[in-house]
Amino acid sequence: MAKKMFVGNLSFQTTESDVRAAFEQYGAVESVAVITDRDTGRSKGFGFVEMSEEDANKAIAGLSGADLDGRALTVNEARPMVKRDFGGGGGRGAGGGGRRDRY
Repeated sequence: MAKKMFVGNLSFQTTESDVRAAFEQYGAVESVAVITDRDTGRSKGFGFVEMSEEDANKAIAGLSGADLDGRALTVNEARPMVKRDFGGGGGRGAGGGGRRDRY
């Protein structure tokens, strides 16, 4: 089964093929996605790579902290995206002992 890894601290100039080349040193890469801003198309500086579990574990060990395009990579197992409740904002009533009846 494939393991998805989070790859952070990418240079804005780093391409998916650059990421693929770095990870292919550790085994077959199933997929690479560098996340881009939908409005500007510019990289957001992170992405995801999928590899077999065994190869992914080797890649995490070998590439975490490694240099790619002048940046020290952050590589770890991707965690599921947390669904956020967009109903509130600004942290009203979240800790701090503030009054909750103020809107």
